[in-house]
Amino acid sequence: MARAMVLIWACFFVILGMACVTGLGVNWGTQTSTPLDPKYVVQMLRDNHIKKVKLFDSDHWTVGQFAGTSIEVMLGIPNLHLKKFSKDYDAVQDYVKGNVSDHLRDHGGVAIKYIAVGNEPFLKSYKGAFEKTIFPALKNVQKALNEAGLGNKIKATIPQNADVYDSGTQGPSAGNFRAEIRDVMVKISRFLDENNCPFMVNIYPFLSLYENEDFPIEFAFFEGGGQGVQDGNIKYTNMLDANLDTLTYSLKKAGVNKVKIIVGEIGWPTDGHKQANTKLAHKFYGGLLKKLAANKGTPLHPGYIEVYLFSLTDENTKSIAPGYFERHWGIFRYDGQPKFPIDFSGQGKDKMPVGAKNVKYISNKWCVLNEDIRNLSSVNGHLDFACRMGDCTSLSYGSTCNKLSARMNVSYAFNNYFQMSQQSVEACDFHGTAKITNKNYSTQECLFPVELMSTGACKKIARIKYLVGFLSLMVLL
Repeated sequence: MARAMVLIWACFFVILGMACVTGLGVNWGTQTSTPLDPKYVVQMLRDNHIKKVKLFDSDHWTVGQFAGTSIEVMLGIPNLHLKKFSKDYDAVQDYVKGNVSDHLRDHGGVAIKYIAVGNEPFLKSYKGAFEKTIFPALKNVQKALNEAGLGNKIKATIPQNADVYDSGTQGPSAGNFRAEIRDVMVKISRFLDENNCPFMVNIYPFLSLYENEDFPIEFAFFEGGGQGVQDGNIKYTNMLDANLDTLTYSLKKAGVNKVKIIVGEIGWPTDGHKQANTKLAHKFYGGLLKKLAANKGTPLHPGYIEVYLFSLTDENTKSIAPGYFERHWGIFRYDGQPKFPIDFSGQGKDKMPVGAKNVKYISNKWCVLNEDIRNLSSVNGHLDFACRMGDCTSLSYGSTCNKLSARMNVSYAFNNYFQMSQQSVEACDFHGTAKITNKNYSTQECLFPVELMSTGACKKIARIKYLVGFLSLMVLL
């Protein structure tokens, strides 16, 4: 009997540990030429036992697809709405009614848990554009939730970039909010604490590596390699622990000691940079998920950490201002097909995750350079245009398509523009230098994509995009 009880409790704790990881979240962004149908995304999340999803807007049709699924949903309010939501409380009330309350009643209800107000509003590149509007908008959203009788179960928060705090060259114990935003960050942190709302932070070890070639690469992972950081009696062996504890010290200095911390985004890109690849992404996620499954937490906060992986799928129209890798954060490709083995339970039993099923593509057609074009310099203008209007990030140094021949480079660029223009015949002309073919030019390393089937509305948008681009080409030539 005693042995049986031991086995029962052992199984209980194994299941509990797995539940903590299979209950993790994932970000799903839709900055793509043709986003995946939400019904495919719901199926992917269910098949891979992912229980939470973080969205970047509150599109009514998209959110409605999660009704009755028990998948926990975080809605997003883009930065462009912060000014209005900071001043117009009626607009905030209308938002809560139409995008929150109504969804709780339809078809079994959507399990909305959080409202993400803005997205990394204190980035230095924004030059203070949202400093005066983000806090009033946050307060108005939580107030409207409270007045709608939803404040006890749905909380507002702000996804912050980890650059809102730092510790200089010292350890986490020297952490504090950036001097120029400290006053408002203290007010926001205390408001979150007083209203039982979480503090959400986005942490990217890859970006530290990308921005600083001297960054110790092993510190980005979870295998204990490298020198680490010694802070008093604590030695930090990975960036996640050090970063989260730096935040904890920053919050303590703001007079906040019990607010829940959520990692809103964390991941590793697979293309667009020499260290953005599936090998390192596999290593990163493997270590992260094992850490989460073990419930070790950080030195200051042992235990469960709520995490949203970034991200579910690639987004081929995201801004590349931060780097070409921005379009390649997905664990899955643009079409919902997996890139590398992973075990979301954190048990180390890696296998290819379940991809999107029954995805519909427009047709198996590709746009490539005509064989009779010998002088490649004659198509340089077309190549530049195709890359500017399409997506050539996979051609960059160290990326998956970097080893293509010069002719294949042109074909890759032409094809991406052709696909992102919904395979419009006019989008595969380039003054007679291109042709449409049924031959797939993909290689083992480099994918020549085929566009997803879209709705009529998406086709109209793509057509407008093409026409604008075509006029730009006429000016260029």
